[in-house]
Amino acid sequence: MRASPLRALALVLFTLLLAPTSMAAAAAERQTFVLVHGATAGGWEWKRTGQFLSEQGHTVYRPTLTGLGEREHLNSTEVDLQTHIDDVVNLILFEDLNDVVLTGHSYGGMVVTGVMDRIPERLRHVVFLDAAVPNDGQSLWDIFGNDAPPDPERFKDGFMQVPWVKPGATPPYNVKHSVKCFSQPVSYRNPAALALPVTYVAFVPADQSAEDRAKTDRSWRNAVARGWTIRTFPGGHVAQEEDPRGVAALIADSVQDRNTAPNAR
Repeated sequence: MRASPLRALALVLFTLLLAPTSMAAAAAERQTFVLVHGATAGGWEWKRTGQFLSEQGHTVYRPTLTGLGEREHLNSTEVDLQTHIDDVVNLILFEDLNDVVLTGHSYGGMVVTGVMDRIPERLRHVVFLDAAVPNDGQSLWDIFGNDAPPDPERFKDGFMQVPWVKPGATPPYNVKHSVKCFSQPVSYRNPAALALPVTYVAFVPADQSAEDRAKTDRSWRNAVARGWTIRTFPGGHVAQEEDPRGVAALIADSVQDRNTAPNAR
């Protein structure tokens, strides 16, 4: 049966306009995510969030920092913040990744800050997920205002001990973490790093208001001072385990955020 002129015209319009546009949009939305975990954890903590991102066509890397997670056999009091920065920098370089959406959770904020300073040209966007936001030359202890590690029973023998991990526990589990990671300062002075678009996300539990959190959280204040986009997400400090799908959607959506003012140290 011969197609009518109107039907043929509609088919041509769909082929030339709609289909290519949809394909281009889909390709443009695909991102490369590097998800950096926090203290005592491992890449395993981001498995479910990573799966939701992968299902959307994104490429996801979940590096485990030296001495933690499945790399527990490398644990040592000599592991420091620089070791962990090198872990992520080398992943990006050896995998030859570009336009990376780099995310850091909790202590991971210290790590991604160092990565930003080292290889800003490889990054498209950075997301701090309830993470430490240090100024240049600050350590994690500096952010929390501690001259020395608190609780001598928790911090001893060169490690932050994790008492809820018992002998014979079934993996995955948290492990003790070298204190040098918390006392070593980070560099954040590269002009290209200061200019990167960044999103700061505060995980806000039900019993806390975002307003109260903003008044007392040094990392939040640092993010505001730099003109970063500020977002909040309902949940505890490990919201990625409570709502991995929601956190995955949040990270993906944050890629479009832009700074509102030049970064300031």
